[in-house]
Amino acid sequence: MTEEPMRKNSEIGHPNSSMGCGHKDDKASLASSQRVSFSHQPHQPPSTPASKEVWKKGGRMFSILLAVHLALLACTLVSSGAFEKIAVHDYDVFFLLTVMMLVVIIWIIFYLFGTSRCPDAIPCKDSHAGPIWLRGGLILFAIFSLVMDVFKIGYYSSFYSCLSAIKIIYPIVQAIFVVVQTYFLWASAKDCVHVHLNVTRCGLMLTLTTNLAVWMSAVTDESVHKAHSKLKKNVTDEIFRWLLKAGMRSSSPEECNCNSQICQVFKNGYFWLYPFNIEYSLFASAMVYVMWKNVGRFIDHHSHHIHRLKFRLFRRTFFVGIVLGLITLVSGLGVLILYEVQVNSSTESSKKSQALSMYYIFNIVCLGLMSLVCIGGSVIYRFDKRDMDRHKNPTRTLDVALLMGAALGQYAISYYSIVAIVASTPRDAISALNLTYALLMIAQHTFQNIFIIEGLHRQPPKEDHKHDSHQKDLYGLTFVNISAVSLRMPDSGSTLAPSTVSGSEAIHHSDFVRSLTAPKKMNWRRKFLKEISIFLLLSNIILWIMPAFGARPQFDNDTELNFYGDSMWPAIVDICLPFGIFYRMHAVASLLEVYIMS
Repeated sequence: MTEEPMRKNSEIGHPNSSMGCGHKDDKASLASSQRVSFSHQPHQPPSTPASKEVWKKGGRMFSILLAVHLALLACTLVSSGAFEKIAVHDYDVFFLLTVMMLVVIIWIIFYLFGTSRCPDAIPCKDSHAGPIWLRGGLILFAIFSLVMDVFKIGYYSSFYSCLSAIKIIYPIVQAIFVVVQTYFLWASAKDCVHVHLNVTRCGLMLTLTTNLAVWMSAVTDESVHKAHSKLKKNVTDEIFRWLLKAGMRSSSPEECNCNSQICQVFKNGYFWLYPFNIEYSLFASAMVYVMWKNVGRFIDHHSHHIHRLKFRLFRRTFFVGIVLGLITLVSGLGVLILYEVQVNSSTESSKKSQALSMYYIFNIVCLGLMSLVCIGGSVIYRFDKRDMDRHKNPTRTLDVALLMGAALGQYAISYYSIVAIVASTPRDAISALNLTYALLMIAQHTFQNIFIIEGLHRQPPKEDHKHDSHQKDLYGLTFVNISAVSLRMPDSGSTLAPSTVSGSEAIHHSDFVRSLTAPKKMNWRRKFLKEISIFLLLSNIILWIMPAFGARPQFDNDTELNFYGDSMWPAIVDICLPFGIFYRMHAVASLLEVYIMS
């Protein structure tokens, strides 16, 4: 009992060696800390020695520096290989990524069969880290990533005789990396490791950096492909031809043309599957970062409440949110199909204007409705009596940071569009719709962030258990003396007494008592919050699908392109749009958590 103040909201960060499951200095430091905790009075919180805190920060700093240097190296190679005519090719990037993935695979195997099996290696787990819906989404994206790797292997194998071997080895290693990492995150996402601290920190940071490097490579490849298919400009053609020639052993580009039908299927297939691989890398990076924060952390379960929430989709709902959300989702899919058909297959400017008008009108209606719903949810929170959750939670802190950071990408595109539309002439109906779309995009991101962040910081409801316990006590009663029933239900128990009344009257009185204990007040607030959350969730899914699978009005509308030029505007969109796409999928995961906690 005297050790509890020492454990509360504390982290264990002690030096350790990279080999073996234990260290003498570790045991000595733990023993000394226990003696210090016993020497203090129970009402005086003991202070942690400064050396431990300094070493913990030092170990973290070393792993951060390792991650920064690797990330800068990968970013330099990716950007140089894609946008500069220098002696850096895409197979150089593939070689670096392959080596990084192989090192991560080796470390994960060491962690699973070495570190995690040491005595007292994982004394506690973070209940908030790696929720089931996040791990389920990771598995879904991993499956599509594996399919993408199969398509890549088939595509590059179609003309392997004139390609560098690394271009075929890379997707094979990536498939193995996806399988090993997915199992690792599924099994170990909640771990709070207390052995091999520095090795674990560096391994996790290397894993995070590798996922970010794969993400940068995929985003660059997809952006160049989309820009080539949309712009059809000379500069983009040169870049795209250069990317196709990179890695060829032969100097003749005709030898590596993809002419067969099966080759075209593989090529188009893996480009369509890029959004899933991009989201997989970002999901894995977020989960790995939470694991890195939990290294050496000791969770006091007396103060760190664990809420076991059950996911019941249609429980106590009016079905309004899910119906509106499904209507929005289906309508968005129809708009996306019509938009792609009219923009890509038709050369008439009128057809293109109709497609843009349809796209903008749908998004204006959807974003406007989502903004109003978010405002309504924030107003409902003003009447919500649930306490704020102020416990330390690295997962929630990361969720909030990612929501705020990823929204900056769409903010940047919207503000660039507003400046271009206001400063350009003439102003037609398309420009007015585009301006409204940009303004609503900013408003919707702002209101939705406020709603989600406030929902994530609320305590889960507790009154259901109380009501259920009262109902459980009453369901077994047949004869009830209604005069003995108190209208105010105390927490200590009910004041029910049996009575000798007639059968019909007793049944009537029993039903009346059950109606008194039914959770009526629950709860219009919680019901409305559930409806709002499920509607926003489905709406964010369609707003993720549309840009991720080809709808790029930023390239089809000539206003921004003519204002900023052929080089600046594509660079702005290619840098900022991936963050906007990630924001939608991350908002889906956060809204699902808000829905379950409501």
